[in-house]
Amino acid sequence: MTHSASPADSPVDLSGSKILLVDDNQQNLELIQAYLEALPVEIATARDGLEAIEAINQNPPDLVLLDVMMPRMSGFEVCQKLKTNPETREIVVIMVTALHEVADYERAVESGTDDFLSKPVNKLELLTRVRSLLRVALLRRKLDDLMDNAPRR
Repeated sequence: MTHSASPADSPVDLSGSKILLVDDNQQNLELIQAYLEALPVEIATARDGLEAIEAINQNPPDLVLLDVMMPRMSGFEVCQKLKTNPETREIVVIMVTALHEVADYERAVESGTDDFLSKPVNKLELLTRVRSLLRVALLRRKLDDLMDNAPRR
């Protein structure tokens, strides 16, 4: 019996995708960056929420890995800013947190996060979630492009 590949089986090319890592801890940034080297993506970093907002405005990423507890502007605030702005609301946000309280997860959901990762970050979990959410973002963009270019009736 032969199995014909469905469109859902076809791989989405992630090369050229941009990821922004945001964490005030240099060791965390370096560790996550090392984990992500397995992916064909461009990686940028920011050390706090304000730096993240500047980086996003200058060169919008496809996905943001966002620490929650940071000086100057928390991950919750950054996520809320991104998700309430029509220009940036489609950027995928994964909050990375050492917090384990239900209230913190509720606050992250209220601020608009797309997913969570707990610290210490597990490499396999990180790569699986990033790949999956990047695919969704890229497919959504392709669909939007198709809809924008479709002939009007």
